[in-house]
Amino acid sequence: MKFLVGYQLPSEDGFTFLNTIEPYFSHIGEVFFPWIDTPSGRSALGNSDGYIDWSAQEHMVKELSDIRKRGIRLDLLLNANCYGAEALSERFCNRILSIIDYLCSRTGGVDVVTTASPFVADSVKKHFPNTKVRASVNMSIGTVKAIEYLDDLFDSFYLQREYNRDLSRVRLLSDACKARGKELYMLANSGCLNFCTGHIFHDNLVAHEKEIRSTRNVCDFEPLTCIRHLSKAGNKHVFLQGSWIRPEDIHNYEGIVSGVKLATRTHARPAHIISAYTRGKFVGNLLDLCEPGYSSIFEPYIIDNTLMPEDFFKRVTECNKQCHTCDYCRNAFDKAFVKMCE
Repeated sequence: MKFLVGYQLPSEDGFTFLNTIEPYFSHIGEVFFPWIDTPSGRSALGNSDGYIDWSAQEHMVKELSDIRKRGIRLDLLLNANCYGAEALSERFCNRILSIIDYLCSRTGGVDVVTTASPFVADSVKKHFPNTKVRASVNMSIGTVKAIEYLDDLFDSFYLQREYNRDLSRVRLLSDACKARGKELYMLANSGCLNFCTGHIFHDNLVAHEKEIRSTRNVCDFEPLTCIRHLSKAGNKHVFLQGSWIRPEDIHNYEGIVSGVKLATRTHARPAHIISAYTRGKFVGNLLDLCEPGYSSIFEPYIIDNTLMPEDFFKRVTECNKQCHTCDYCRNAFDKAFVKMCE
């Protein structure tokens, strides 16, 4: 199984992404990254209230070049949910092309562009035919029809995360992709709530984060539905009903998906996640495995992965997904939810 991992800028404590992933090179197929001061599915990189750290850009480009020389593909993220008034503009198209041109000249090539925008996909295909285009997980592609609608624009697709635990559907979409000469990928460690009613709202907030940060906002409203829901008494077990797959269970997708994305772009301990999935074993707090992880709102308690039921994967992949009628995850949560050791 090849893993796709998210780039992080160096930190003052000596962290560098290249050194962090070096022990796992043989397991990593791609490194995905956003461009400086460009909206994506997470916070814009290298921008602090309008101040752009251009030295960070130089460091990132050098690291990406070194990574590609090691045989690892580079995946540029242009996967914001919204690009505002410029979404169909020549100006935006030119910006996309200039970024890819620059990266190709400095790193040796951009192998993949992941986007949630059909316009971006079309622009890349027209001007960089050797660069593969992948449909973002934010597009919620969970049916064969969803693949058919845009199979002329995309070379590969991320599975809608809510269907990670539906193996029959994963196989169905995998077969549909293979029949069309396409590939299917999955995101293994998203902490997002399944079928979250606030997900589009949140994605739009992220896409417009620069404008939002420069605006005087209401302070007594929690905009993230997941935080609001999981913070309420009696709801914490819902975390177990998510889409994430434990490292111990990821081998079940071997040969079905072409690669597994690990959300590590903003995680405090990316090596912690990469190590767990490459080893297929995790000893620790399940909340620390995901992005977002929610550890702070569960403290001083954790969800101890070693206390999870042995049949967890079998049960959650074979159940009818009618969580409101079932107590399995609640009971599993009660057993694994323990107080942290002092």
